[in-house]
Amino acid sequence: MKVSEVMTAPPVCVEPHVPLAEVTRRMAECAVGSVLVVKDGALHGIVTDRDLAVRGMGGGLTPKARVDAVMSPGVVTVAATADLEVAYRTFNRTGVRRLPVLDAGRVVGVLTIDDLFLDVLRRLADLLGPVSWSVLQEPPGPPAKAGTPHEP
Repeated sequence: MKVSEVMTAPPVCVEPHVPLAEVTRRMAECAVGSVLVVKDGALHGIVTDRDLAVRGMGGGLTPKARVDAVMSPGVVTVAATADLEVAYRTFNRTGVRRLPVLDAGRVVGVLTIDDLFLDVLRRLADLLGPVSWSVLQEPPGPPAKAGTPHEP
């Protein structure tokens, strides 16, 4: 499975000059915990709700301060065409919770730890679905006696 099949798209993006108050409003509107900072289609950084709290408010910045004052510029990314296993390894290796997804250098989505949890749950449901259905279809039989092998 490819990253593009699991990622959240389109990503929520802002330009570097956008005020923190606007970034906070966009996060709330879109119900996301991070926003990508993009200029002319190129990724410049990422800002999380934690960045806003710790570096922004905690750092004494006003709501009018620019988002590039609190963003993390060294962003770990993953390609949209990459196999999902690459993303799992990248999360494991780096410890980040969000990976901007790029296609030919352009931001096309975000892959989060939550997206991977949902993928795992979907795979588990796909695996267990037929098993649970077959269990439901089997007629009840007499209880097996202790020490007696179960016959199919």
